[in-house]
Amino acid sequence: MKKFDVIVIGSGGGAKISSPAASMGLKVAVIEKDRLGGTCLNRGCIPSKMLIHPADVAMEIKEAHRFDIHNDPKFSVDFNKLIERISATVDADSDKIEVSYTKHPNISLYRGTAKFADNKVIEINNEQITADKIFIAVGTRPFIPDIPGLVGTPYMTSTEALRHTTLPSSMIIIGGGYIGCELGHAYGALGTKTTFLVRSKLLRPQDAEVAAEFQRVFSQHHDVRLGTIPTKVEYNNNTFTVHYTQDGNNFSVNAEALLIAAGITSNVDTLDLINTTIELQPGNLVKVNEYLETNVAGVFALGDCIGKYYYRHSVNFEGEYLFDYVFGGKTRTPINYPPMPHAVFTYPQVASVGSTEEQLKDKGIDYVVGVNPYKSSAMGMALLSDHGFCKILIDRKTRKILGGHIIGSEASDMIHMIIAYMNMNGTLDDMLRTIYIHPALPEIVRNTARKAKTALDKNIVRV
Repeated sequence: MKKFDVIVIGSGGGAKISSPAASMGLKVAVIEKDRLGGTCLNRGCIPSKMLIHPADVAMEIKEAHRFDIHNDPKFSVDFNKLIERISATVDADSDKIEVSYTKHPNISLYRGTAKFADNKVIEINNEQITADKIFIAVGTRPFIPDIPGLVGTPYMTSTEALRHTTLPSSMIIIGGGYIGCELGHAYGALGTKTTFLVRSKLLRPQDAEVAAEFQRVFSQHHDVRLGTIPTKVEYNNNTFTVHYTQDGNNFSVNAEALLIAAGITSNVDTLDLINTTIELQPGNLVKVNEYLETNVAGVFALGDCIGKYYYRHSVNFEGEYLFDYVFGGKTRTPINYPPMPHAVFTYPQVASVGSTEEQLKDKGIDYVVGVNPYKSSAMGMALLSDHGFCKILIDRKTRKILGGHIIGSEASDMIHMIIAYMNMNGTLDDMLRTIYIHPALPEIVRNTARKAKTALDKNIVRV
């Protein structure tokens, strides 16, 4: 049995361990069953944003008449060329990673699915290997709901949607989470007629006020059907028919394409952990302690497969934390997550950090709310904003920032102001002491802080 210093299962967030460990002179085995770079590079964040940006440009072109700019009413997109460019770009990046691994004298790359034969023994391609330190970073994959008739049809998940070279005339999207909304926005803006079948509401985990505004605006551009439960899928003559119930009644909808965006599921089930004593938690996720250690000494887990956060920036944080204390000589202290932000790159864009108002209510925290619409700012006026706002939640007693939520143009950039204040343990007063460039969009954040101060001064909940 070949013995390594380190085995890393997964080449996405796991790269935060494998590459620096190898550069230290440790013998590292990297196991990957797909293209190198993980979900983010190959099937997620990067290709989706390369598709969404052109969609945003398309939206601006379509809306140009609002600014008294008129263009040819005929709108077209070379979708095949667009997708081929995206695929070629991410594939080239993935190939670079593979070249760097194969050339590195301390990295052995194994292509295939890792199977645990024992606590510290992994079988890969009929070979068994072991290591003192093993890191599980296997991520997740799209969840496929059990809908009669679905299996065997050419439906798409996010994986296929990002490689589909033909722009369908119509598409049904099952799911109302961030993946469905991002890809639905992309396809819709580029010319596909989109119909969403959503069980409850769009972007359900968001702050309720943000989710409501998103649903209002998003529904102006897409056919959104809420409270629906798909009951059957048919595929005949290159057409999908999805039967569903809504308010106790039966309906159906037809489209050229079907996108399943009903969530994700853990890849831990591929590891044969039944052969080990490694403990799992509900959802087929690896159970770890506050040091990201499993119950088996020397076996760690990070990223989506531990179910804490599902972002590339969170697994990067976890990987850097693990490397620092396992190999970097740093003191072994519990992982301390700073406020974890996220964004949904759709139209309108959404970004959040910290608690939602509903979470604060559930915890019984005494807070005030400042809300300011985009249109109540100089740049908002320039943008002719008819939607969007910034919302800040402030602790009434300490004046610290408990949460920030933005929906509207450049939300994913503007939220970083609030992230920075929260990371520095800042207060509402710190936000108000800051000079903001006039007339830039971040003045909306300042105006929101002023609203929160008014709420505090008047001893009311919100302004």
